[in-house]
Amino acid sequence: MFSLAAIVAISLPFIGAYPIFLMKVFCYALFACGFNLLLGYGGMLSFGHAAFLGGAGYAVGMAVSNWGWSTLSGLVFGVGVASFMGFIFGIFAIRRSGIYLTMITLAIAQMVYFFILQASFTGGEDGMQGIPRGRIFGFDLNNDLNLYYFVSAIAFLGYLACYRIVNSPFGAVMTAIRENEPRAISLGYLVNRHKLILFTLSAGISGLAGALKSLVFASVTLADVSWHMSGLVVLMTLIGGVGTLLGPVLGAVIVVVLESKVGDFSRFMVKLTGWESFQILGQSVSMVIGLIFVICVMAFRRGIVGEVKHFWDQRSRAK
Repeated sequence: MFSLAAIVAISLPFIGAYPIFLMKVFCYALFACGFNLLLGYGGMLSFGHAAFLGGAGYAVGMAVSNWGWSTLSGLVFGVGVASFMGFIFGIFAIRRSGIYLTMITLAIAQMVYFFILQASFTGGEDGMQGIPRGRIFGFDLNNDLNLYYFVSAIAFLGYLACYRIVNSPFGAVMTAIRENEPRAISLGYLVNRHKLILFTLSAGISGLAGALKSLVFASVTLADVSWHMSGLVVLMTLIGGVGTLLGPVLGAVIVVVLESKVGDFSRFMVKLTGWESFQILGQSVSMVIGLIFVICVMAFRRGIVGEVKHFWDQRSRAK
């Protein structure tokens, strides 16, 4: 499966796919995979994950634009900043559970948002523009195709890291904690330590997505740290399937495609039917995404991949 995915990723630019669009998909897919580690395998719903995505982006911008660091050093710095933020978030959040944990992450993320809004070195409402892509291992990342292969390779490695975490003894312990925390405590596991480690890992992978995104678009803005972005990653994960490795990737693809193509679809429908009311679809992408989310919740409670997996498991048991 991994080999097939790699072949497809290598081939896409040569069959007419736009590299910038593909890189956006990869960044959001990696972001959703990082978030899914926390929700799907740790049972902790964070509503502040945009702080890690945007925080890493701003860190990369500061490092390569203002301090003159190399691109690779900037990326490592961005991931480190996001991981540290996740550690701080986790210290406070893991002391509670359920809606209280969610509200703690939202509150701290809003503090990060207002700090970035008011700090002079972040550009305020304008964000950081003109972040240089630079070079890595001799390859000029100002070439979109070179950057595409770099981003796709890093995103692929990030996905493999998620796969390894989930299928490791640590992942098994986190699943046990999610299913029955009192029993895990009775077995001698240090539950809070495991939760904190998972929080930090999830933040680091989300930060990697934000660091790559800042290079792809050569900018980072307040939208990257807003609560809307935190809500968007929740939607991606729920639509694709919480607790599945492929689900967040599919959810990210669906959301990015909807954001990019709903306008084209609405114009096509207006030409085809003559109904001007279809223009509403193009003017309100959020409404369309919300409608898709409602349909998935009503018809696919486990998410698309989760429902397919459930159906396949039932069929296998029936045999």
